[in-house]
Amino acid sequence: MKATLCGLLVMTCLLSVALYAQEADQAQNKTEDISLADLKKAIADKAVVLLDCNGSKTYAKGHLPGAIDFEASEEKLATLLPADKGALIVAYCGSPRCLAYRGGVNAARKLGYTNIKHFSGGLSGWKEAGEPLEK
Repeated sequence: MKATLCGLLVMTCLLSVALYAQEADQAQNKTEDISLADLKKAIADKAVVLLDCNGSKTYAKGHLPGAIDFEASEEKLATLLPADKGALIVAYCGSPRCLAYRGGVNAARKLGYTNIKHFSGGLSGWKEAGEPLEK
């Protein structure tokens, strides 16, 4: 019984640390979150470039409409992103707990982009909202 309680306590602490790390990362790097509604509008207006940071296998199974497969495109990302460094770039990964989006954010920042956001709902949030995936 003590071992189970101790294990549960350790898991709770690890989850708290992970969530704190994600919040600290967003604060430190100033990566704002974009809401589902705002993202849907930006997609409809063709006013966003999406970076799917889930990996190529997951990308092939389904991704947000028009998203770039970051894993497959990282080396040529500069040629795929718009010339306007103020263009809206949104990185996402699997779920609110996933941190893979950081790779896309960091790559876009290194290229000089300044309007980068994170869709924290990720692929799971998109699907839960009943939105269609593209294959």
